[in-house]
Amino acid sequence: MSLAGNLALAPKTSVRNVAYNGELHYIMDNTVGSLTQIQQSIIIGTLLGDGYLRIVPGRKEALLEINHSFSQKEYVDWKYEMLKSLCKSGPVARKGNGARIAYRFTTRQHPELTELKTLFYKNGVKQVPRGVVLNPTMLAVWFMDDGSKCRASDVYLNTQQFAHEDQKYCLTLLASLGIDASLNRDKEYWRIRIKKDSLSNFFATIRSQIIPSMTYKLNHDPVETCS
Repeated sequence: MSLAGNLALAPKTSVRNVAYNGELHYIMDNTVGSLTQIQQSIIIGTLLGDGYLRIVPGRKEALLEINHSFSQKEYVDWKYEMLKSLCKSGPVARKGNGARIAYRFTTRQHPELTELKTLFYKNGVKQVPRGVVLNPTMLAVWFMDDGSKCRASDVYLNTQQFAHEDQKYCLTLLASLGIDASLNRDKEYWRIRIKKDSLSNFFATIRSQIIPSMTYKLNHDPVETCS
């Protein structure tokens, strides 16, 4: 099935289920060699967050790069476990800028990743395609990638990388899940702030999808400095 034609990711005919973090996930399997439904959701959530698609010069198809700080090793390992059927090798630690140690892996090239690159990038700049249908797994990965809290009632998705129109469209994606949000000024940029009245629904939507090492983002301790 073409991702370009349907980012809603309609169910496939073969269904299996796996338990993770106390929840039963139904995985719709594609034909041999293509992405499962949960892999598609994780990848799209990652692209809304910190993920990066690229095509190696001289190659035809795109690959996905996952790159986080080594302090988020468990999160990267989880992504790898969910996507390892697309990978040749596991995550590795590498020295980044300054004292930062990065922990990263890349997938193999894949035609469905190429389709997603066509949708998510324009002139080399990441955008939010207008065909996305957000689901709880995508939102949970997006939050684990780019979510933050400053005080109990200030919850953000740090979408500063996206153009203003894309960020406004993200508000409609959240509204489709019954989550009311607004754009919040962050110096010269903007980010998404979940409105106080929607916080309980927001956390109820994603809580069972959050892996154990990232549950600190759900508690009432601030995870960023408040100005």
